Amino acid sequence: MPDRYLKVVENSDNVATVLRDVEANETADVEVGEEVRTITVAEDIDFGHKVAIEDIPEGDTVYKYGLSIGYASTDIAAGDRVHVHNVDSNYGRGDLAGDGQAQAIHE
Repeated sequence: MPDRYLKVVENSDNVATVLRDVEANETADVEVGEEVRTITVAEDIDFGHKVAIEDIPEGDTVYKYGLSIGYASTDIAAGDRVHVHNVDSNYGRGDLAGDGQAQAIHE
């Protein structure tokens, strides 16, 4: 039975949200669709932060809620805390916007 303190919203997510403080070396079962994955948390992670539920190689997209939240700035192992120290955010990055995406308006 999966632990309820790690929440994955979409099957494409490679991170889970921590719904309570977790300590280093805790083992947890995470439900991803029909699959249950077991991870060991690498370090203390505070409520509301993210933990990788699979290995994310440097440069790969980090997905939360089925959406890209950035790119791994270094290799991230399953169980690692995912935050600004290992993810380059792509929110509000007009310089990363592709064709047909919203652009800043200059008056």
